[in-house]
Amino acid sequence: QVQLMESGGGSVQPGGSLSLSCVASGNFFVLSTMGWYRQSAGKQRELVATITGGHITKYAESVKGRFTISRDNDKKTVYLQMNNLRPEDTSVYYCNAQWGISNDWGQGIQVTVSS
Repeated sequence: QVQLMESGGGSVQPGGSLSLSCVASGNFFVLSTMGWYRQSAGKQRELVATITGGHITKYAESVKGRFTISRDNDKKTVYLQMNNLRPEDTSVYYCNAQWGISNDWGQGIQVTVSS
């Protein structure tokens, strides 16, 4: 089982930026597809962005052009740079690691966008 530790959340005004980080344990990080998901109150968890071990990325339509996912395999870390944040981006953001049949989640970190 992979342990995932998120950091970097917080509060920001609309139009601002935040950067999230997620450090993973274990020996299979380079093989894992890493992702960021988010869940708001009363809603289902939704995909924000994913990145494969070969750095192929995928984004939700709502964040394309504003968010960037990246990874550093040497540091076993995945990042999410969030720019031009909107109030509707307010949510708990979860780091995810998928490899083989494994599917692990971080505990989540709050991002609040409000004036």
